[in-house]
Parts: sequence; structure tokens; C-alpha cells
Amino acid sequence: MVGKPRRRPRRLCADRGYDHDKYRRLVRARGITPVIARRGVDHGCGLGTVRWPVERTFAWLTGFRRLRVRTERRVDVHQAILSLACSIICLRKLILN
Repeated sequence: MVGKPRRRPRRLCADRGYDHDKYRRLVRARGITPVIARRGVDHGCGLGTVRWPVERTFAWLTGFRRLRVRTERRVDVHQAILSLACSIICLRKLILN
């Protein structure tokens, strides 16, 4: 295996979708402390505070047809199109503000 050896995380943050004792038991069995939000209670871990901007940005990126369905075989060409799309998104935000 190339690279640094993998390390086990000390804790695992998860959203309310994993609020079940089964998941807590599985994570504890691996020696990891679960920090899973309970339904109807604040999370406290900070998970999800920046989710909406991320989802919105992914939606903007799917507006570019060449990125929605990847037809490029070469990684460098796909990366260039992705960088161009991100630049266009930033330019649009700067012009509107």
C-alpha cells in the first residue's frame, strides 16, 4: 500500500438520518465514538451548517451540459471544463453582487 498508513478516526459525526441505536452500536464496535444527532435536538457538531451552499453549487455545476454527462475521456480536459465552469459561476456571483 502506498502512502501513509490509515488511522482510525476518534469520532464520527452524522446527521439525523442515522439516528438509530443499531448504527451507534456498529460504530462503537469499531472503537469510534459516535456523534449522531438526535431527532428534534440541535446537533452540536456543526455538521450541516454549510450544506446548502454546497448543494446549490453542485446544482449550478449541473447546469453545464458537458459536466452533467461526462463525455470527456481525458481527465485534464474534464478538469479544465470544471475549472472554467467554476470561474463562470464566480463571475456571475460577482456581477450580481
